[in-house]
Amino acid sequence: MPLVLHVDSDRWRDHLRSTWNPDIVPVAKGNGYGFGNHRLLAEARALGARTVAVGTYFEVPSDPREDVVVLSPWRPFLEVPQSRNVIHTVSRLADLVSIPAGSRVLIEVMTSMRRHGIGARELRHTMLLNALDRIRFEGWSLHFPMGAGGTSANLREAQQLAKAALDVRKGTLWVSHVPAQKLADIGPDVKLRMGTGLWLGDRGALTVRATVLDVHSVRRGERVGYRQRRVSGDGHILIVSGGTAHGVGLEAPTAAASVRQRAIAMAKGSLDAAGMALSPFSIEGKQRWFAEPPHMQASMLFLPSSVAPPAVGDEVNLDVRYTTTTFDKVSMD
Repeated sequence: MPLVLHVDSDRWRDHLRSTWNPDIVPVAKGNGYGFGNHRLLAEARALGARTVAVGTYFEVPSDPREDVVVLSPWRPFLEVPQSRNVIHTVSRLADLVSIPAGSRVLIEVMTSMRRHGIGARELRHTMLLNALDRIRFEGWSLHFPMGAGGTSANLREAQQLAKAALDVRKGTLWVSHVPAQKLADIGPDVKLRMGTGLWLGDRGALTVRATVLDVHSVRRGERVGYRQRRVSGDGHILIVSGGTAHGVGLEAPTAAASVRQRAIAMAKGSLDAAGMALSPFSIEGKQRWFAEPPHMQASMLFLPSSVAPPAVGDEVNLDVRYTTTTFDKVSMD
């Protein structure tokens, strides 16, 4: 009984066609935004994309038909595919002089992300200038932050760094997290790497459903689950598909920035400390509580007696992070 991502395929593909243009490089990385990378690469080809981007060398197709940009930077200790279609990202001067001659290379420039990149002051370094003649230079890579400062701050930074880079060597600018309609404001030859906005840009086309595997009536104070916690009232325990192996119930550290977001995170932390956690599963339009932390393949939910329980085999909706969830099945409805 699976955890299923249901896709309104006509609506989803309408969004893909209306969003994509030849200046956009589709990104297929990680879990493939819930769809799987193999499916996304096929959809990118159907759109007409001649270049795609992946996260790591492990995600490069065995025999790529199109050019493949690897977003993670090249390092001398990595085993890399030998395909001529692979475009490497180089983010350090030392690596730029170490990468095999003739390699197709994007040079990453350090942005306010402070993650990877060659600093703007190093762009005229002798090592870089000499290395440009021994590689196949594909352009400059700029990866910007999300959230703080907004897209306007990213655009201003993109314009400044683009000028510094293009003064060294003319070439294509490859950017992330900049509005597609603003690319011309950055430079004459700009490509936009896009993942979330392309594949997950119309959430209304996507629905996640889990199957009810078992239903048990319980009385207040009875113990349930691996940890034998007492239930808080009369009701039902529901066993539903979807657990930690799918990514359900797993969380990254909060990105709370505002006072309100921090207050919510603190309140949630207090509930977690008390052994109470809201699940992503909804029944009759309301999120339901975990009876205990989710298991690998399934989750236990508590449903109060005031709510009629679904039957075994019924489906319930849940709200998940697509980039961290592995579905048993993707149904193109």
